[in-house]
Amino acid sequence: MSKAAAERGFYELALFHAEQALQLYTKYLIYRKLGDFPKTHFLRDLLDKVLELYGAVCNLDDFLRRRSAVLALLEHAYITSRYLPFKARREDYEVARDALEEALDVLRCLESS
Repeated sequence: MSKAAAERGFYELALFHAEQALQLYTKYLIYRKLGDFPKTHFLRDLLDKVLELYGAVCNLDDFLRRRSAVLALLEHAYITSRYLPFKARREDYEVARDALEEALDVLRCLESS
């Protein structure tokens, strides 16, 4: 959905979908370990919890260090999509898309570990 929105120039919506994909996958991984998940929408907090539960495997710690700013952008996109106006650009989406693809690789690795 993120790609389809971006192709139409709806970069804010594309960022929202990217954030949702990552947030929900992260909550799923937490649920697998704990049987519950934190009731928060802060992506970096959720990913920190995944790191705590799964450990520094699959390069998650490295990903979090390198992509912190993009994760903050995705958090911002989620919150503003619901409450405030937000204008995203294609470049924002492209950076987020690349980070999302990398994050999904890391999370899939964690899921199979």
